[in-house]
Amino acid sequence: MRSAYILAIDLLLIVAATVFAILLRDNLEFSEDRFEAVLPYLLATLGVALIALPLFGVTRAVWKYSSMRNYIDIVAATGAMVVGAVAFTFVMTRLDGTPRALPIIQALLIMVVLIGARIAVRTWHARQRRMARVRAVALHDQSETVLVVGLTRLAELYLHCVADFAPDRIHVAGVLDPHGDVGRVLITHPVLGTAEQVSEVIRTLEVHGVFVDRVVVALPFKEMSKAAQHALLALEAGSDIALEFLDQKMGLDVQAGDEQAAAPSQPAAAPLAPTASLAPHARLSASVWPFPRSRYWAVKRLIDIAASSILLLVLAPVMAVVALAVAADVGSPVLFWQQRPGRRGRPFRVYKFRTMGAAHDASGRRRSDAERVSALGHLLRRTRLDELPQLFSILLGHMSFVGPRPLLPVDQPAGHSARLLVRPGLTGWAQIKGGRIISAEDKAALDVWYVRNASLALDLRILLGTIPMVLFGERVAEDAIAQAWRELKEVRA
Repeated sequence: MRSAYILAIDLLLIVAATVFAILLRDNLEFSEDRFEAVLPYLLATLGVALIALPLFGVTRAVWKYSSMRNYIDIVAATGAMVVGAVAFTFVMTRLDGTPRALPIIQALLIMVVLIGARIAVRTWHARQRRMARVRAVALHDQSETVLVVGLTRLAELYLHCVADFAPDRIHVAGVLDPHGDVGRVLITHPVLGTAEQVSEVIRTLEVHGVFVDRVVVALPFKEMSKAAQHALLALEAGSDIALEFLDQKMGLDVQAGDEQAAAPSQPAAAPLAPTASLAPHARLSASVWPFPRSRYWAVKRLIDIAASSILLLVLAPVMAVVALAVAADVGSPVLFWQQRPGRRGRPFRVYKFRTMGAAHDASGRRRSDAERVSALGHLLRRTRLDELPQLFSILLGHMSFVGPRPLLPVDQPAGHSARLLVRPGLTGWAQIKGGRIISAEDKAALDVWYVRNASLALDLRILLGTIPMVLFGERVAEDAIAQAWRELKEVRA
């Protein structure tokens, strides 16, 4: 219900932005004829917005905690809205009566009003929180002064938390940067020196009447220079100043990879699957697997972007019909999602049209999967139409048209996590060479074979092979399975 309320507000803002775009286009001169001419374009914009805003997650974000990620989602949704509206209006009216500059002006204004509204709400709530804190300030002073070590994202997060939750209890004297960028500012706090100069900086602060109670280290201790380590340990041993390591206190195992986590001359091998959702056997580093580096992966991504954009425009009416049919068949919501490991084990959501009804009947009895799948659901699964929402995942870079199918963490085959080195696919080598008929181990071997041999020719072969698989069903290709196992054994030998 809350999402529907936000969607209604966003649609009103889109209408206002579009009307203002028309007025700007006509030098603020109102004309009823002009508005009647562009009415089909406005209706097309609203129709596409009804789909684009929820799909891009715009209606799910909490306005008072909106972030840059939410604003990027709005930009992406706006692009999809305008492109879709132009496409539909062109098909219906050839854009007769719609000025060519209108979509550009409209897109800019929609982004301004949608993002601006969220920033305004966030700013207002932040001001209310500050006023509430001022009213609740204790009469006695229990504040402490801290010095932050590290110019990292963890330091940025800590400073934001202090500003939001303890601005009157914790005073930040400044930041120490291992690279010594003195004079620069992290949020509103100046860089005062390097970590090696911690004692000198503290003495200088004392001259100015600032007495540090605690030093907060916002980068892994082992990643610091020996001189910095000795300086911090000597400070802790020779004074009453406490030393606190954020990564340990927060239960984080910070890996090398931040902008200053490791020197360029000593790169650390990042694990393939850093999430705890994967089994231990899935934690495979690219450095221990002979993964061929090819320029084709960059070309493949460009192809995915172009093809998914075109198909989303062409298949938008089909997706709308399927969504309405699913809503009539199994009700709302029309989309089903599962979180699965993607490229390098990073979790992402796989979306499909729902093909199953409620898990329990009216009496509370749990229904079997066979009972839950409707006739429409069987048809959607058979024709793969239930997977059309994954075109958005391809456009966003979470998936590819061709690649290993995304599996649940518990279904990841042991010893074959090299399949996670690439983006999961809508279809793949394992799907056209056996699919659900063959064992999980055979599918994993086929997936790993694809990762090592991917090319444009192979992807085209897989896409063409998907057509008969959808039309006539899955068939087992014993020769392809044998070849995959043979090469896999050679690599491991």
